[in-house]
Amino acid sequence: MQQVNAAVAANTWPAAPYAGLYSWGLNTSGQLGLGDTTDRSSPNQIGLLTNWLNIAAGYFYTLSNTTNKALWSWGKNSVGELGLGNITYYSSPKQIGSLSNWLNIAYSFEHSIAVKTDGTLWGWGSNNNGQLGLGNVTDYSSPKQIGALTNWLNVSGGRHHTVAIKTDGTIWTWGANSSGQLGIGNTTAYSSPKQVGSSTDWYKVAAGCFHTISIKTNGTLWTWGINNFGQLGLNNTTNYSSPTQVGALTTWLNITGRYFQTIATQTNNTLWTWGISNFGQLGLGNITNYSSPKQVGALTTWSKIATGRFHTVAIKTDGTLWSWGRNTNGQLGLGNTTNYSSPMQVGSLTTWLSLACGGYHTVASEI
Repeated sequence: MQQVNAAVAANTWPAAPYAGLYSWGLNTSGQLGLGDTTDRSSPNQIGLLTNWLNIAAGYFYTLSNTTNKALWSWGKNSVGELGLGNITYYSSPKQIGSLSNWLNIAYSFEHSIAVKTDGTLWGWGSNNNGQLGLGNVTDYSSPKQIGALTNWLNVSGGRHHTVAIKTDGTIWTWGANSSGQLGIGNTTAYSSPKQVGSSTDWYKVAAGCFHTISIKTNGTLWTWGINNFGQLGLNNTTNYSSPTQVGALTTWLNITGRYFQTIATQTNNTLWTWGISNFGQLGLGNITNYSSPKQVGALTTWSKIATGRFHTVAIKTDGTLWSWGRNTNGQLGLGNTTNYSSPMQVGSLTTWLSLACGGYHTVASEI
């Protein structure tokens, strides 16, 4: 895992197949990018481009970059979260400026965070809790550089907080902190990046609504923040304001969190979930909350994961796409609006590549 981290730290553009982009679910703000505000319950292609790469979805908007490293956005824009210099909603992709050096982009609620190929960090959108890391609480409708450092690597956004990892393996947080989601041992909000402890072995990070999840290079899993539904996986419902290890396993690989649930995979491609399950978003065949990791079935073929407010979507190693949880707006992509508490296959394609979930919509790329 240390070798993987070092490779990514070089900020090299990944060699991978590129794909067309598809969306479905709630579309009241044009977040599906289909040129209208009509909900869809099955995948619909966004335009005709086939060079989309990374995807990030806010609650009611979407971001994606293309193979030429240009950055595009669409959907709700009430606080400038699209980064287009205005607060106009757009139902089709609009390019953010003319630069072509965007590398990693983060999902959030109404703020956007991105890393450029030169390792600089940028933010825009809502900033009422200092979640942009700019030392103030002013909203911005265009990208603003966060400090002057050039060693930022990965970033993730919660409802009102942001978490990022540098190339030196340190982890930094800022924004709202009412439940200890910044992991710095208190509940004080900060509008500039603050280092979490002194460890230099952080590998991946994901932010839920008011909680944070991270994996170290040794494969251990750590969580902190609000824990009202057991989303920290610590077998209790106590909040923690400092990183706390989840069990003793050293095989955690991928993580994601959005509302009050956490989804993760291990190196053997098993899928694990915990936290709230009021709509079956944990995929365990019920609507029971769990405060410790529970395996979803017995399969060892899970690869990529994303979760919305009440739904979850995943890609298997065979390229098939699966979804479960709330489906009121068709966000599961199954052609209906029925909720499901167990994984259901979306169509029959075996060429799905990447995915992201907004609050009530889903976006995925397909080769």
